[in-house]
Amino acid sequence: MSILKSFFSKKDKPVKTYDDFWNWFATNEKTFFNAVDSQNDIEKDFFNKLSPKLEELREGYYFLAGMYAADTAELVITADGAIENIVFVEELVEAAPKLKRWKFTALKPALDIKDVYIKMADYNFSDSNMNFYANENAGYPDEIDIAIVHDDFNEENKKAIISGCYIFLDNFLGELEFVTLIDKVSFLSKVEALQELIPIGKLKDYLNWRQKEFNERYDGTWHSSENDEHSILETELDNGIPLIAVFNTDLLKWDSKPSHPWIMTVVIKYDGRKSNGMPDKASQSLLYEIEDKLTTQLKDIDGYLNVGRETGNSSKEIHFACRDFRVPSKVAQQICDEYKEKMEMSYEIYKDKYWKTFNRFTGI
Repeated sequence: MSILKSFFSKKDKPVKTYDDFWNWFATNEKTFFNAVDSQNDIEKDFFNKLSPKLEELREGYYFLAGMYAADTAELVITADGAIENIVFVEELVEAAPKLKRWKFTALKPALDIKDVYIKMADYNFSDSNMNFYANENAGYPDEIDIAIVHDDFNEENKKAIISGCYIFLDNFLGELEFVTLIDKVSFLSKVEALQELIPIGKLKDYLNWRQKEFNERYDGTWHSSENDEHSILETELDNGIPLIAVFNTDLLKWDSKPSHPWIMTVVIKYDGRKSNGMPDKASQSLLYEIEDKLTTQLKDIDGYLNVGRETGNSSKEIHFACRDFRVPSKVAQQICDEYKEKMEMSYEIYKDKYWKTFNRFTGI
């Protein structure tokens, strides 16, 4: 009995909360610090131990580590650009303890242009060979569409150049700014450029100016859905399975869509094999319950608009347009966890200022 007790006592306790994770990290921080400081066996002594613990806590955590100063190691927790995971990265780092030899950072921070030099696949990425300009579309005036021009870009090496440019922007702008401020980005050569080139170092100033204008234009904008009209669309998928869509037609015609630029789609799977892809009575009741919980916690007055839903082919999709992405991420995850034993659920969040996602329901 004593042998078994000794064996199991050496195993790490499962990580279920932020405190669990940081208590485990603090217990091992000396070994981790030495691994980062020396760079000897860093993968074995640090990375291979950290990864499974983060996965125990939640999928979608990534990390970078290095020496911040001579006597301080830095651990950067990143969402790797996944919008729906950003708030959980921020919360994890916010819960971190004060450890003398460690600095903990949520999301990859922005760097000064002089400190950003990427070498990848025999190509360099820096302020000496990169420029940009902004594309404008009269139909989508609030959309930030950036063209990145790299001196070495051509059709043969475009994959390598695009990958390097993405890494450069991630480091120069910072992870949060890159994924939240730019709506669309394209990459091209100098000969393909349609406008005067602007040094890449001025991109931050341009984005900050555009964001300031955007905030001034839409600050305080909201929509009450209480008396809105809804329309029902019944159609068939290519496989002959019926699909029923219910959408808020007043919202689809709303002229202030960019004020709620984040689209969240919650997907709920059910067994529709016996009812031609549609939910049976029991499933329908549960689907209504889940949607009610979503709309109760995500209210229009707080900046979360229930745009519509689609049901068919053993799946229900509920669409929200949101002012921000953090609260919807937490609400959707909490409800997914609550119903994981009853329904297969997932969600995604992405930026779509003009709600182009729903053009198929408006005839555009």
